[in-house]
Amino acid sequence: MAHAPAIRLVVNGDPRALDAATPTIAALVRDLGLEGQRVAVEVNGDVVTRAEHGTRKLADGDRVEVVTFVGGGEAHDEDVLRLGDHVFHSRLFVGTGKYATNAQMVAALEASGTEVVTVALRRVDLARKDGPNVLDALGDRFTLLPNTAGCYTADDAVRVCRMARELALSDLVKLEVLADPETLLPEPFETLKALKTLVAEKFHVLVYTNDDPVTAKRLEEAGATAVMPLGSPIGSGLGILNPGNIERILARAKVPIVVDAGVGTASDVAVAMELGIAGVLLNTAIAKARDPVRMARAMRDACSAGRDAFLAGRMPKGAPSPSSPVHGTVTKAFGS
Repeated sequence: MAHAPAIRLVVNGDPRALDAATPTIAALVRDLGLEGQRVAVEVNGDVVTRAEHGTRKLADGDRVEVVTFVGGGEAHDEDVLRLGDHVFHSRLFVGTGKYATNAQMVAALEASGTEVVTVALRRVDLARKDGPNVLDALGDRFTLLPNTAGCYTADDAVRVCRMARELALSDLVKLEVLADPETLLPEPFETLKALKTLVAEKFHVLVYTNDDPVTAKRLEEAGATAVMPLGSPIGSGLGILNPGNIERILARAKVPIVVDAGVGTASDVAVAMELGIAGVLLNTAIAKARDPVRMARAMRDACSAGRDAFLAGRMPKGAPSPSSPVHGTVTKAFGS
């Protein structure tokens, strides 16, 4: 029996898919993890009574609002990441390349908790039309972030983004224009040229760059949705080589800063997040680990821990001081 396709909804302002086999409000509430909780549901402007939740069917394109009561007083924004029209709770962006199998890739992506995955565009293999397809494997689980990986000119990168928009039906893209295949470092002039064209065409561009505060600011001023300085060269696993530069970029930025490239292990993610960046993009560190799924979990936890540490605010660095009060101790003072 063929699996029923998903229907696409807009739930509380965000895109969401629901199994078309049971497209009821009750099924959506279960899918949201809200079963048994007191919620009110509105569909396309009409409030639906609780008695109707089990029978009221949803249709493709329906706009659904799910609300509940909260304490009165001043509202505080949830700690979410906003990129263009998209809102994300996970701050980890994960690539889809270099995995042994599609099944391993999906398992690692799910373990990482990511909501956004990067995908590269390649020509369809016309001699093997029925081969495994990464989009089929990903399904509707994630937001796709088309990547211009492998582009060395602005013109090529813009072409790829235009085709990606047609394929993914999204204006969210990751712009990456490289200087050469040996260093894989960003080409700043071609990157800026491509960015200006894409911004003029209404793309939301996450742009890969060197960890140079001046270049990062120029890209922001040119309309980047987010700026993505490298931690270290692509695939190197060297971690955050210049945290001071990342801090300088952050101090001047008015758009999200996402560290991209060079992460090797979970501690690199934590270090990056503790700087106060908006997120981390990685691929090889998970895909080429001995156990990609376990490493994906470690990256997820490190991202969360690093974010919490940043929000908590670390203690000042300085001279050593006792962690317990010294007044009233029964021992003699040192040196007496």
